Amino acid sequence: MSEEDSLDVKPIISSLTAAQRALIEKNRLKALEIRRAKLLPHPYAKVDKSAAEKTVTRSKSNKIVDTGGGFLLEEVDEGNLFNDNPEVVKDPGPILPPDCPICEECQKEFSDSWLLKSFNHSVCDGCRDNEDKHALITRTDAKTEYLLKDCDLDKRLPCLKFIVRKNPHNPRWGDMKLYLHLQIEKRALEVWGSEEALLEEKEARDEKRNASKVKKYNKQLKALRMSVRSSLYDRTSAAAHTHTFGAESYNEEDDTYTRSCTTCNFTDTFEKM
Repeated sequence: MSEEDSLDVKPIISSLTAAQRALIEKNRLKALEIRRAKLLPHPYAKVDKSAAEKTVTRSKSNKIVDTGGGFLLEEVDEGNLFNDNPEVVKDPGPILPPDCPICEECQKEFSDSWLLKSFNHSVCDGCRDNEDKHALITRTDAKTEYLLKDCDLDKRLPCLKFIVRKNPHNPRWGDMKLYLHLQIEKRALEVWGSEEALLEEKEARDEKRNASKVKKYNKQLKALRMSVRSSLYDRTSAAAHTHTFGAESYNEEDDTYTRSCTTCNFTDTFEKM
Protein backbone atom coordinates (compact mmCIF):
# COMPACT_ATOMS: atom_id res chain seq x y z
CA MET A 1 0.00 0.00 0.00
CA SER A 2 1.40 3.43 -0.92
CA GLU A 3 1.65 6.43 1.41
CA GLU A 4 -1.25 8.18 -0.35
CA ASP A 5 -3.56 5.18 0.23
CA SER A 6 -2.60 5.01 3.92
CA LEU A 7 -3.34 8.73 4.27
CA ASP A 8 -6.78 8.17 2.71
CA VAL A 9 -7.60 5.32 5.13
CA LYS A 10 -6.75 7.23 8.31
CA PRO A 11 -9.50 9.88 7.89
CA ILE A 12 -12.06 7.10 7.25
CA ILE A 13 -11.09 5.27 10.47
CA SER A 14 -11.12 8.44 12.52
CA SER A 15 -14.50 9.44 11.11
CA LEU A 16 -16.20 6.26 12.42
CA THR A 17 -18.63 6.77 15.25
CA ALA A 18 -18.53 4.85 18.52
CA ALA A 19 -21.52 2.74 17.48
CA GLN A 20 -19.84 1.75 14.21
CA ARG A 21 -16.65 0.78 16.01
CA ALA A 22 -18.64 -1.28 18.51
CA LEU A 23 -20.40 -3.07 15.61
CA ILE A 24 -17.06 -3.83 13.95
CA GLU A 25 -15.68 -5.28 17.20
CA LYS A 26 -18.84 -7.35 17.68
CA ASN A 27 -18.57 -8.82 14.17
CA ARG A 28 -14.90 -9.60 14.73
CA LEU A 29 -15.61 -11.51 17.95
CA LYS A 30 -18.48 -13.36 16.26
CA ALA A 31 -16.17 -14.46 13.42
CA LEU A 32 -13.63 -15.73 15.94
CA GLU A 33 -16.32 -17.78 17.73
CA ILE A 34 -17.45 -19.32 14.43
CA ARG A 35 -13.86 -20.24 13.61
CA ARG A 36 -13.36 -21.90 17.01
CA ALA A 37 -16.64 -23.80 16.62
CA LYS A 38 -15.49 -25.26 13.27
CA LEU A 39 -12.40 -26.70 14.93
CA LEU A 40 -14.44 -28.68 17.46
CA PRO A 41 -15.43 -32.30 16.58
CA HIS A 42 -19.03 -31.71 17.67
CA PRO A 43 -19.77 -28.04 18.42
CA TYR A 44 -23.16 -28.65 20.09
CA ALA A 45 -22.19 -31.64 22.24
CA LYS A 46 -20.32 -31.84 25.49
CA VAL A 47 -16.90 -33.07 24.43
CA ASP A 48 -14.04 -33.97 26.70
CA LYS A 49 -11.09 -31.72 25.90
CA SER A 50 -8.60 -34.57 26.31
CA ALA A 51 -10.61 -36.71 23.85
CA ALA A 52 -10.87 -33.80 21.42
CA GLU A 53 -7.11 -33.34 21.41
CA LYS A 54 -6.72 -36.94 20.19
CA THR A 55 -8.48 -36.03 16.94
CA VAL A 56 -5.89 -33.35 16.17
CA THR A 57 -2.91 -34.31 14.02
CA ARG A 58 -0.02 -31.88 14.10
CA SER A 59 2.64 -31.50 11.41
CA LYS A 60 5.55 -29.10 11.09
CA SER A 61 3.51 -26.02 10.17
CA ASN A 62 -0.14 -27.21 10.00
CA LYS A 63 -2.71 -28.66 12.35
CA ILE A 64 -5.24 -31.07 10.83
CA VAL A 65 -8.46 -31.37 12.86
CA ASP A 66 -11.00 -34.18 12.44
CA THR A 67 -14.38 -32.46 12.63
CA GLY A 68 -16.29 -35.74 12.95
CA GLY A 69 -18.51 -34.74 10.04
CA GLY A 70 -16.63 -36.61 7.34
CA PHE A 71 -13.96 -34.05 6.45
CA LEU A 72 -10.77 -32.57 7.85
CA LEU A 73 -9.87 -28.95 8.53
CA GLU A 74 -6.34 -27.70 8.10
CA GLU A 75 -5.29 -24.93 10.44
CA VAL A 76 -2.02 -23.17 9.74
CA ASP A 77 0.20 -22.57 12.72
CA GLU A 78 1.07 -18.92 12.27
CA GLY A 79 3.95 -19.15 14.71
CA ASN A 80 5.89 -21.47 12.40
CA LEU A 81 5.35 -19.36 9.29
CA PHE A 82 8.01 -16.91 10.40
CA ASN A 83 10.65 -19.36 11.53
CA ASP A 84 14.06 -17.84 12.13
CA ASN A 85 15.86 -20.91 10.74
CA PRO A 86 13.82 -22.32 7.83
CA GLU A 87 14.98 -25.48 6.10
CA VAL A 88 16.26 -24.66 2.61
CA VAL A 89 16.74 -27.52 0.15
CA LYS A 90 19.34 -26.84 -2.52
CA ASP A 91 20.44 -28.89 -5.50
CA PRO A 92 24.02 -30.11 -5.30
CA GLY A 93 26.47 -27.89 -7.14
CA PRO A 94 28.74 -28.95 -9.99
CA ILE A 95 31.72 -31.18 -9.27
CA LEU A 96 35.01 -29.33 -9.48
CA PRO A 97 38.37 -30.72 -10.67
CA PRO A 98 40.12 -33.01 -9.94
CA ASP A 99 37.00 -34.97 -8.85
CA CYS A 100 35.12 -34.54 -12.11
CA PRO A 101 33.48 -37.73 -13.46
CA ILE A 102 34.38 -39.11 -16.88
CA CYS A 103 31.70 -39.49 -19.53
CA GLU A 104 31.10 -43.11 -20.53
CA GLU A 105 30.51 -42.13 -24.17
CA CYS A 106 33.20 -39.56 -25.07
CA GLN A 107 35.64 -40.36 -22.23
CA LYS A 108 35.91 -36.67 -21.31
CA GLU A 109 35.62 -35.02 -17.93
CA PHE A 110 32.50 -32.99 -17.12
CA SER A 111 31.30 -31.14 -14.04
CA ASP A 112 27.52 -31.47 -14.25
CA SER A 113 24.85 -33.18 -16.37
CA TRP A 114 21.16 -34.00 -16.24
CA LEU A 115 21.69 -37.77 -16.31
CA LEU A 116 24.22 -37.60 -13.48
CA LYS A 117 21.96 -35.46 -11.33
CA SER A 118 18.72 -37.39 -12.02
CA PHE A 119 19.90 -41.01 -12.37
CA ASN A 120 23.53 -41.01 -11.19
CA HIS A 121 24.59 -42.05 -14.69
CA SER A 122 27.97 -40.69 -15.82
CA VAL A 123 27.11 -39.25 -19.23
CA CYS A 124 27.52 -35.59 -20.18
CA ASP A 125 24.75 -33.52 -21.72
CA GLY A 126 26.52 -33.50 -25.11
CA CYS A 127 26.35 -37.31 -25.41
CA ARG A 128 22.82 -37.62 -24.06
CA ASP A 129 20.49 -39.56 -26.40
CA ASN A 130 16.86 -39.18 -25.32
CA GLU A 131 15.41 -41.17 -28.21
CA ASP A 132 17.38 -44.44 -28.06
CA LYS A 133 20.17 -45.13 -25.61
CA HIS A 134 19.08 -42.91 -22.74
CA ALA A 135 15.32 -43.23 -23.15
CA LEU A 136 13.04 -43.33 -20.12
CA ILE A 137 10.54 -46.01 -19.12
CA THR A 138 7.64 -45.89 -16.71
CA ARG A 139 7.54 -48.03 -13.58
CA THR A 140 4.53 -50.03 -14.82
CA ASP A 141 6.16 -50.83 -18.17
CA ALA A 142 9.40 -51.83 -16.44
CA LYS A 143 7.57 -54.31 -14.19
CA THR A 144 5.53 -55.72 -17.09
CA GLU A 145 8.23 -55.96 -19.74
CA TYR A 146 11.10 -57.15 -17.53
CA LEU A 147 9.06 -59.04 -14.88
CA LEU A 148 10.43 -56.97 -12.01
CA LYS A 149 8.87 -56.55 -8.57
CA ASP A 150 8.66 -53.50 -6.34
CA CYS A 151 11.44 -54.86 -4.15
CA ASP A 152 13.73 -55.14 -7.19
CA LEU A 153 13.32 -51.42 -7.85
CA ASP A 154 13.15 -50.06 -4.31
CA LYS A 155 14.92 -52.51 -1.97
CA ARG A 156 17.66 -54.15 -4.05
CA LEU A 157 20.93 -52.24 -3.74
CA PRO A 158 21.84 -49.94 -5.30
CA CYS A 159 18.34 -48.43 -5.39
CA LEU A 160 17.41 -47.03 -8.78
CA LYS A 161 16.78 -43.31 -8.99
CA PHE A 162 13.75 -41.93 -10.81
CA ILE A 163 12.06 -38.67 -11.73
CA VAL A 164 8.39 -37.79 -11.21
CA ARG A 165 6.29 -36.32 -14.00
CA LYS A 166 2.59 -35.56 -14.46
CA ASN A 167 0.56 -38.14 -16.34
CA PRO A 168 0.19 -36.87 -19.95
CA HIS A 169 -3.12 -38.72 -20.44
CA ASN A 170 -4.83 -37.04 -17.49
CA PRO A 171 -3.10 -34.60 -15.09
CA ARG A 172 -5.57 -35.51 -12.32
CA TRP A 173 -4.27 -39.08 -12.22
CA GLY A 174 -1.28 -40.09 -10.15
CA ASP A 175 2.20 -38.91 -11.06
CA MET A 176 4.41 -41.17 -13.18
CA LYS A 177 7.76 -42.52 -12.02
CA LEU A 178 10.24 -42.57 -14.89
CA TYR A 179 13.39 -44.71 -14.79
CA LEU A 180 16.37 -44.85 -17.10
CA HIS A 181 15.76 -47.70 -19.55
CA LEU A 182 19.45 -48.64 -19.54
CA GLN A 183 19.45 -49.14 -15.77
CA ILE A 184 16.22 -51.16 -15.89
CA GLU A 185 17.77 -53.59 -18.39
CA LYS A 186 20.83 -53.96 -16.17
CA ARG A 187 18.65 -54.62 -13.11
CA ALA A 188 16.64 -57.25 -15.01
CA LEU A 189 19.87 -59.13 -15.87
CA GLU A 190 20.85 -59.02 -12.17
CA VAL A 191 17.49 -60.50 -11.16
CA TRP A 192 17.10 -63.19 -13.87
CA GLY A 193 20.76 -63.94 -14.54
CA SER A 194 20.57 -63.87 -18.34
CA GLU A 195 18.36 -62.71 -21.17
CA GLU A 196 17.46 -66.30 -22.09
CA ALA A 197 16.10 -66.97 -18.58
CA LEU A 198 13.97 -63.83 -18.80
CA LEU A 199 12.56 -64.86 -22.19
CA GLU A 200 11.78 -68.38 -20.92
CA GLU A 201 9.93 -66.97 -17.92
CA LYS A 202 7.95 -64.61 -20.13
CA GLU A 203 7.00 -67.47 -22.47
CA ALA A 204 5.96 -69.66 -19.52
CA ARG A 205 3.78 -66.89 -18.13
CA ASP A 206 2.26 -66.22 -21.54
CA GLU A 207 1.39 -69.91 -21.97
CA LYS A 208 -0.15 -70.03 -18.51
CA ARG A 209 -2.14 -66.89 -19.24
CA ASN A 210 -3.36 -68.24 -22.59
CA ALA A 211 -4.36 -71.57 -21.02
CA SER A 212 -6.35 -69.71 -18.39
CA LYS A 213 -8.09 -67.66 -21.09
CA VAL A 214 -8.95 -70.82 -23.09
CA LYS A 215 -10.32 -72.52 -19.99
CA LYS A 216 -12.44 -69.49 -19.16
CA TYR A 217 -13.67 -69.28 -22.77
CA ASN A 218 -14.68 -72.95 -22.86
CA LYS A 219 -16.52 -72.56 -19.57
CA GLN A 220 -18.46 -69.58 -20.87
CA LEU A 221 -19.18 -71.38 -24.16
CA LYS A 222 -20.51 -74.40 -22.29
CA ALA A 223 -22.76 -72.21 -20.17
CA LEU A 224 -24.02 -70.49 -23.32
CA ARG A 225 -24.86 -73.81 -24.97
CA MET A 226 -26.71 -74.96 -21.89
CA SER A 227 -28.80 -71.78 -21.79
CA VAL A 228 -29.53 -71.53 -25.54
CA ARG A 229 -29.90 -75.20 -26.50
CA SER A 230 -31.12 -76.67 -23.23
CA SER A 231 -33.50 -79.02 -25.02
CA LEU A 232 -30.69 -80.68 -27.02
CA TYR A 233 -28.07 -80.68 -24.25
CA ASP A 234 -27.87 -83.92 -22.29
CA ARG A 235 -27.54 -82.76 -18.69
CA THR A 236 -27.16 -86.31 -17.37
CA SER A 237 -23.94 -86.90 -19.37
CA ALA A 238 -21.97 -84.64 -17.07
CA ALA A 239 -23.56 -86.05 -13.92
CA ALA A 240 -21.64 -88.34 -11.54
CA HIS A 241 -21.73 -92.06 -12.42
CA THR A 242 -23.57 -94.37 -9.99
CA HIS A 243 -21.98 -97.81 -9.70
CA THR A 244 -24.03 -100.97 -9.95
CA PHE A 245 -22.10 -103.76 -8.21
CA GLY A 246 -22.52 -107.44 -8.85
CA ALA A 247 -21.92 -110.41 -6.57
CA GLU A 248 -19.16 -110.33 -3.97
CA SER A 249 -16.15 -112.68 -4.01
CA TYR A 250 -14.09 -113.68 -0.94
CA ASN A 251 -10.25 -113.64 -0.99
CA GLU A 252 -8.82 -116.13 1.50
CA GLU A 253 -5.21 -114.85 1.24
CA ASP A 254 -5.82 -111.36 2.65
CA ASP A 255 -9.31 -111.96 4.14
CA THR A 256 -11.03 -109.31 1.95
CA TYR A 257 -14.05 -109.11 -0.30
CA THR A 258 -14.13 -107.82 -3.88
CA ARG A 259 -17.01 -106.57 -5.98
CA SER A 260 -17.10 -105.12 -9.52
CA CYS A 261 -19.35 -102.61 -11.26
CA THR A 262 -21.30 -104.11 -14.12
CA THR A 263 -21.24 -100.83 -16.09
CA CYS A 264 -17.71 -99.40 -15.86
CA ASN A 265 -15.72 -102.41 -14.57
CA PHE A 266 -14.77 -100.57 -11.40
CA THR A 267 -13.43 -102.93 -8.69
CA ASP A 268 -13.94 -102.25 -5.00
CA THR A 269 -12.01 -104.18 -2.34
CA PHE A 270 -13.17 -104.02 1.29
CA GLU A 271 -13.19 -105.89 4.59
CA LYS A 272 -16.04 -107.09 6.73
CA MET A 273 -15.98 -106.83 10.51
